[in-house]
Amino acid sequence: MPLLGSHLSIAGGLPLAVDRAVANGCEALQIFSKSSNQWRARALGDEEVREFRAKAERAALGEVVAHASYLINLGTPDAALRARSIDAFGEELDRAEALGLLGVVVHPGAYTTGTEAGGLRRVAGAVSRVLRARRRGRTLVILEHTAGQGTSLGWRFEHLARLLDHLDGHPRVAVCLDTCHLWAAGYDFASADGYRETFESFDRLVGLGRLRVFHLNDSKKERGSRRDRHDHIGRGTIGLDAFGRIVNDPRFARLPMILETPKTEARRPTSVEPDPLDQRNFAVLRGLMGSGRTEGRGEEGSTK
Repeated sequence: MPLLGSHLSIAGGLPLAVDRAVANGCEALQIFSKSSNQWRARALGDEEVREFRAKAERAALGEVVAHASYLINLGTPDAALRARSIDAFGEELDRAEALGLLGVVVHPGAYTTGTEAGGLRRVAGAVSRVLRARRRGRTLVILEHTAGQGTSLGWRFEHLARLLDHLDGHPRVAVCLDTCHLWAAGYDFASADGYRETFESFDRLVGLGRLRVFHLNDSKKERGSRRDRHDHIGRGTIGLDAFGRIVNDPRFARLPMILETPKTEARRPTSVEPDPLDQRNFAVLRGLMGSGRTEGRGEEGSTK
């Protein structure tokens, strides 16, 4: 079975995120290691790091990942913003390394002006620069497939393949697939044939061995909208069959599958109580497990 988890708040300190994961019955966890909408980050104290790592180990969470700040744009042609983004992303990797996380999920960015090809070269160059400076690190750079809004990069499997080619297939570069983003980008994985074709295409271009994280989100918008609007599982336009196939696919067994669905509002910021909306989404997904909805071949995916 996959490792179901959620993106949870770090309000009150990073260790409280683990307490929230335990309260929610999570098997995996995603966090921001700093404020997602600020460049500056407070330093991680040694005691906070020790407590976080100890709690995560006791909780037996299968995988923990961080999501990078939304301000980071590795594909920008603006020299000042690119330099700031590279520095900030390097700091995100350092924080994840200290916390013992699997990796940092990052949107490739947007090219804003110029060409898509030029933007992809800039993203790859930025990732290469960050990894070269951290040769002894183990934390993964996890490129998230995007919805395709505006000039964003990474919304086609071909973009991810090109990035890997530019990076010479670096072993510390992985991929996160977000179901809402896939749908918004036009991939029809809701039908049996569409599901098979989508993941055959991903394996051919990127390699299933690169896939290390799923974000499970339904979509408020129709397929191909290129608009990123998350909805609760089974409440959007994707349909339950697609999620049933994913959670039962033997190729994805033991992968972390993270909810980024809407949270319950008007809760105390430091609360560690289970979120009722997360609980509802987990119940739907667990109800689909063992449903027989699967198109997996039970084969190991290739690594591009």
